Amino acid sequence: MDLTEIRLIIDGGMAVLIWMVQLIVYPSFKYCNKNHLVLWHKKYSGRLAVIVIPLMFSQLIISIIQLFEKVDFNNSVYAILVWSLWLITFVFFVPLHGKIAQGTSTLKTLSSLIIRNWIRTVLWTLLFILSVSFRIYTL
Repeated sequence: MDLTEIRLIIDGGMAVLIWMVQLIVYPSFKYCNKNHLVLWHKKYSGRLAVIVIPLMFSQLIISIIQLFEKVDFNNSVYAILVWSLWLITFVFFVPLHGKIAQGTSTLKTLSSLIIRNWIRTVLWTLLFILSVSFRIYTL
């Protein structure tokens, strides 16, 4: 199995995961009362982190390796998307999740989480499409 196949599997996993979070998990937060949401969020975040952290780090490492191997359009776009997703996650989503964890979130916070997450959903979907295209191109 080469790096493009590993990349495709990881990006596919992230694409499926982000769509599930966007369409099922984040909207469900609006149905929880504040106390239940804080408890559920703690469990949800910890469990999801076991999946998300290795996938995101894998994407980051792959983006660096591929840029070192060859600076071209595909590798550059891939790296820009991956690095943008890291930046967006830490600038926007870590603080929003912090409010939920602290019990200071409002309906506006939860709506913002859902609306802003469309950005990540689109970017991770594009990343997966790029990886599919790159894999087909390298066959």
